[in-house]
Amino acid sequence: MTTWRAHRLEELPPYLFVEIDRRKREAIAAGRDVIDFGVGDPDQPTPGFIVDRMADAIRRPGNHRYALGVGGSEFRTAVADFFVRRFGVKLDPKTEVVALLGSKEGIGHLPTAVVNPGETVLIPDPGYPVYTAGTIFAGGKCHTMSLRESNGWLPVLGDVPAEVRRTAKLMFLNYPNNPTTACAPLSFFEEAVAFAREHHILIAQDAAYSEVYFDPDHPPPSILQVEGAKDVAVEFHSLSKTFNMTGWRVGFAVGNADALAALAKVKNNLDSGIFGAVQEAGVEALTGIRRAEVLAHIGPDGTYRRRRDVLIAGLRESGWSVASPQATFYVWAKCPGGLDSLTVASRVLDDADVVLIPGIGFGRCGEGYVRIALTVDESRTAKAVERIARLKW
Repeated sequence: MTTWRAHRLEELPPYLFVEIDRRKREAIAAGRDVIDFGVGDPDQPTPGFIVDRMADAIRRPGNHRYALGVGGSEFRTAVADFFVRRFGVKLDPKTEVVALLGSKEGIGHLPTAVVNPGETVLIPDPGYPVYTAGTIFAGGKCHTMSLRESNGWLPVLGDVPAEVRRTAKLMFLNYPNNPTTACAPLSFFEEAVAFAREHHILIAQDAAYSEVYFDPDHPPPSILQVEGAKDVAVEFHSLSKTFNMTGWRVGFAVGNADALAALAKVKNNLDSGIFGAVQEAGVEALTGIRRAEVLAHIGPDGTYRRRRDVLIAGLRESGWSVASPQATFYVWAKCPGGLDSLTVASRVLDDADVVLIPGIGFGRCGEGYVRIALTVDESRTAKAVERIARLKW
């Protein structure tokens, strides 16, 4: 019998989130009260001032036509203005900003734009599965960089073998990090830029969680704050997590103009840009990022911090070893009893009706940990912790 599946699909590792979701749905269908800390999808609505701009823009006939693939000038200018305010970095809106249908889309397409078949891509482990998927679709070779707690969940760039450096074309970084929640200091980005310059490698820094942080005195830096970083780096940002806009599909890439032009060429051949009304809503979001409606969730005393504190206090009382994250809306917890992550996640779901994500789903170096998303309200979080505390390991 003829199969219509391309061989490259067989190279993809299992997308663990799909399997977890299947088991969760089975539990719900059986009438169980499941508390879901799985996929990182904010449970709160998009702030009203953003929705209001969208409601106005959607009625405008000019937004009913195809949009420019790289984004309209108003959106790209809003991105550039945001970068000056937030990071002190100047961008040319015409050449150093590209609008994306969510950062996931841009990250997935970047290897197709810059990597030739057979060239190597350096991928953090644990890491976001799309880094690997995009590389495989482009015909590239994956080389994983181990992230360890002992090194602050930062890759040791000197450990990349010499023969790998010679064929490497692209390196993915992700700080603040999903799933480990680690933040990279500017000194690490300086090291990464120097490494990329020496070995002629493009850096793709995934900064989707750059605005979800808890210490107002230590906001996560942008790699583009490093002198000369634009020569070797692009950075991906998302409005999804900052503004509760996961379903809107809007983000952007900034940095090296040549790499962004290549990414734009791929996009121009595969999509027709972001709906103009969504771009207008994105402008409103970026210009209003310090508004109370936004800070109520991502601010130092906002929703995610309160949930984080409830979760961590409860887990620690139950004997779990867990660090307090300074950014992202995740908690990265060590598995109790030295158990593997699939065993722990399966037991917590089966016996406590709580969904956690096993760290092995992010790579072999994620083994021994589980990721917990802070997307459940405080009362339900406390209830989940009570259920988990009753389990004996």
